[in-house]
Amino acid sequence: MNVSLQNIDKVSALLTVKLEKADYQEKVDKSLKSLRQKAQVPGFRPGMVPMSLVKKMYGKSVIAEEVNKALSEAVYKYIQDNNVSILGEPLPNEDKQPEIDFDTMEEFEFLFDIALAPEFKAEVDAKDKVDYYLIDVTEDMVNNQVKAYTQRNGKYEKVDVYEDKDMLKGLLAELDENGNTKEGGIQVEGAVMMPSYMKNDEQKAIFANAKVNDVLVFNPHTAWEGNAAELSSLLKIDKEEAAEMKSNFSYQVEEVTRFVEGELTQEIFDQVCGKDVVKTEEEFRVKIKEVIANQFVADSDYKFLIDVRKMLMEKVGKLEFPDALLKRIMRMNNQDKDEKFVDDNYDKSIEELTWHLIKEQLVKANDIKVEQEDVVNMAKEATRAQFAQYGMMSVPEDLLENYAKEMLKKKESVEGLVNRVVETKLASALKSQVKLNNKTISAEEFNKMFE
Repeated sequence: MNVSLQNIDKVSALLTVKLEKADYQEKVDKSLKSLRQKAQVPGFRPGMVPMSLVKKMYGKSVIAEEVNKALSEAVYKYIQDNNVSILGEPLPNEDKQPEIDFDTMEEFEFLFDIALAPEFKAEVDAKDKVDYYLIDVTEDMVNNQVKAYTQRNGKYEKVDVYEDKDMLKGLLAELDENGNTKEGGIQVEGAVMMPSYMKNDEQKAIFANAKVNDVLVFNPHTAWEGNAAELSSLLKIDKEEAAEMKSNFSYQVEEVTRFVEGELTQEIFDQVCGKDVVKTEEEFRVKIKEVIANQFVADSDYKFLIDVRKMLMEKVGKLEFPDALLKRIMRMNNQDKDEKFVDDNYDKSIEELTWHLIKEQLVKANDIKVEQEDVVNMAKEATRAQFAQYGMMSVPEDLLENYAKEMLKKKESVEGLVNRVVETKLASALKSQVKLNNKTISAEEFNKMFE
């Protein structure tokens, strides 16, 4: 076997693999012997089929299979042993490849076009100034989170006088043009309404300070601006009929219910933060602020890497790529797409490829490695973040482990977690190497950067 590489230019090469009979014959013979033991041929007992007949039946396909295996091993071993930095897969040469005939040939020559990665140097130093955005954790954020906890322990209480956001229950009756209850008209007993959700402010105002047993007259069609779904639900009729229902209705208030938030108790502190971690509301608010700030760190690092990417792309400049070869690879990987797809997306793919190569260099330069423990911990962190969105800041370790195990069963989840580990470690390394221009901004300002 002989494998050689000929550079065509700086970013493309021709890989030649020459196979002799000795390179594959032993495996061919072994495969044919195995097939002879299994072959079912009329007139012969199992294992007694003449080898000449086995060769006639399977010889060509077995040779082709073993030659292709030997070829694949030779190509990738050469690339690995010689540290050839290739882009995509080796492609069969379309111009110089000799005709292959497995019936008559014993020696084979295969030619492959190789796309080589461009040579460049990507590095950062203390002269590089990069913005780092610190998202301000406001009192409103803390208040909203505290409110979410107290609402969970809240309850509904009956009150005498309606206030905004209260819930009403009463008798709903359709009126005629004279303002009297319409004979045969719509009536709904125990009709539940929340006037604060009405679209029309004038109709909403009718219910201000309403008391139990008050009878109010309003127009549902006007109140909800003709929303058929809302009217259908309130009046217990189908949407088509609801859309045409424009009558006034009387509403006799039978019950006013108000949601009253619960109090901050040690039980809530323990549920959220863990047993006896905090004892007072002040400590609780400090803990919540810490959790929110930690959640923002990942967002800040993400933006930091975007800005580092932009800086390094400008530093590195436009790289030379084997465009024709890469377009062939792109077509091969998107066989269900037409030529226009490649033309439309090639520039963007080159931009992503450039950043991928830059990131590879940075990862290698910073000796960033991903261990199994890193992936498991990232799965736990992802799970912890999901629970935090629902207000659970203290999650039992066994629960985290169970969720992490489920995530690690899915290949796409593992790939995503590995990438997150790499980016987390890379951001940490680069933050210590460049000059950070810290900027404190609001969450709204930060989010606008991604619009």
